[in-house]
Amino acid sequence: MSFVVLLNLLVKPAWVVVENLVQDRLGHVAFGTFGALFTLATIVASISDLGTTQLTTKRVAASPEFLTEYFPTLLPLKSGLALLFLGGLVAIGWVLGYQGHLLTLLALTGAGLLLAQYTLFLRGVLQAHQRFNTDALLSVLEKLLLLGLVLALIPVGITLNNYVVARLIAIGFTFVVLYALVARLYGWVRFQVNWNKARLVMKASLPLAFITLVYGLNERIDILMLERLVSPQEASYYQASYRLVDTVMMYLWTVLPLFFAKFAHATGRPQEQRDLLWFGQRVVTVPLLLMCAFVLFRGELLFFQFKHSTPEEIARMTVCLKILFVNVLVHAFFAIYSTLLTSTNHERPVSWLVAGSVALNVSLNLLLLPKLGAVAGAINTLVCAVFVSVGYVWLVRRRTGIAIPWEMLSRLALAFGLLCAVWYGLQVGLALHWLPESVLAGVAFLGILFATGVVQVSEVRSLLRR
Repeated sequence: MSFVVLLNLLVKPAWVVVENLVQDRLGHVAFGTFGALFTLATIVASISDLGTTQLTTKRVAASPEFLTEYFPTLLPLKSGLALLFLGGLVAIGWVLGYQGHLLTLLALTGAGLLLAQYTLFLRGVLQAHQRFNTDALLSVLEKLLLLGLVLALIPVGITLNNYVVARLIAIGFTFVVLYALVARLYGWVRFQVNWNKARLVMKASLPLAFITLVYGLNERIDILMLERLVSPQEASYYQASYRLVDTVMMYLWTVLPLFFAKFAHATGRPQEQRDLLWFGQRVVTVPLLLMCAFVLFRGELLFFQFKHSTPEEIARMTVCLKILFVNVLVHAFFAIYSTLLTSTNHERPVSWLVAGSVALNVSLNLLLLPKLGAVAGAINTLVCAVFVSVGYVWLVRRRTGIAIPWEMLSRLALAFGLLCAVWYGLQVGLALHWLPESVLAGVAFLGILFATGVVQVSEVRSLLRR
């Protein structure tokens, strides 16, 4: 797990720096338009496999023979679904008003994301076989390739067209490498559709498909609605902020799939699942507390690359960022409960809960976006995060019988409150440069973790003896 996190911590932030540079070079109008196209393609691509990726990870983790029996059917089934959804994406784009060249860019973006979705499916096989280090390397390969391509384009002039093509090339190469690797590890799979097995898989995976759809809508719909209802500029402001959120949340999306596979592997053993949950609570939450505090006190520093933006635009993006990082804080505490539920066959109630959040989000967007623009999108995202998090905890208590670690949650909340108090004191009382201020706050946070009992001295000693 440490190796997975380390690789992502090295590569993903570098990609954010480059993408900030791309946004600054393209301008808010062009990048806001791309953001809306990318969002629409992401939503469609995320449901293109109709839940078969998560289903395969769960089934192979619990029963390795599932791979041999079902892969000859799953691979061609996924290929057909990808082509079907690509056509559906273009049709939806046309209905929403995209035409001509923008429709072509939407199709190219969608093709790349559908390949990326296929890649996630193949990586699920590695995760289910507990090959987490190999999966970690492949998880950053695409970003490394794209980093190289974009950096090569910047000196000659980056445009929206060559940026979209560069993304497609990076994703396509990663897909080829991963497919060859899976074939080498587990043998080449001959496509042989068994329609009875296909029906069984589709029936079992549809609840997962529904939850993927509502999650995608819940997280991404704001950018698309901003671009369509307000302006590409407002969509771009929101996206500049959300990109930083997405980068920090990548820690969650790197760690939580590992717990997803382990929760699924421990199906039928509630004590083991409880221990995983209680351990995972700290693993997931602690690093994000420090990141959230930094943004709340020094968030404006993260927009240092936007040389072509006005001070008013920077201020607007900063407001969005700080609101969105309160949303990150909520997920830091409660996202693992969603992972527990979806990995233990409670997808249906979770999907209805998130569907309710989507309805709430869309309603708030229709009401507030025309008045407040990007800021409204950030506020609505936070409201929906609180809504679903309360629901996750309620469902875990009601449906799994696994005890919620209330004492640890309280300790973590206290640790964050003390960290913010220390940071405020440093900022107001000493008026330091941001770097020594942040270092001092980080050192203080270590002491706070021990003082509040989030981390025990005995645990550190035990770790050092290994």
